[in-house]
Parts: sequence; C-alpha cells; structure tokens
Amino acid sequence: MGDRGRLVVPAELRERMKIEAGSPLLLIDTPRGVLLVTRDQARAIVRESLEGQDLVAELLSDRRRQAAAEDGA
Repeated sequence: MGDRGRLVVPAELRERMKIEAGSPLLLIDTPRGVLLVTRDQARAIVRESLEGQDLVAELLSDRRRQAAAEDGA
C-alpha cells in the first residue's frame, strides 16, 4: 500500500488476472480476509452464492406473511 492509499498489484498477478492499468477492481471484506477481484469474478461469486435459491419465492413468502400479520392486526 502506498502512502497515498494506492495498492500496488505485482506484475505476475496482473498478468494472471489479465488486468491492466485502470482496470476496475473490487476489494471485498469477508470474515476470512479481503478479496481482490475483477467485476466478472465478483459476478461469478454472487451467482455461485445464490445458486439453487429461489429468491422470488422467498420474497413472495415474506410478503404473504407480512400481509397476513397486517390483516390480523
């Protein structure tokens, strides 16, 4: 980390990640440490974490419970 808050990514890692100067990167704080990822990698992480979940069904179920609670109040 530079004195101006700039992060230096070693050339070997830049080549492996196929990133160039000005490439957008994300730092993701996790319980196990900070991840440095590209947008595409972040997108893949989110998709993997949501795989197999039916978010629409969960939202509808939550809303139905809320509506039932409101009707009963």
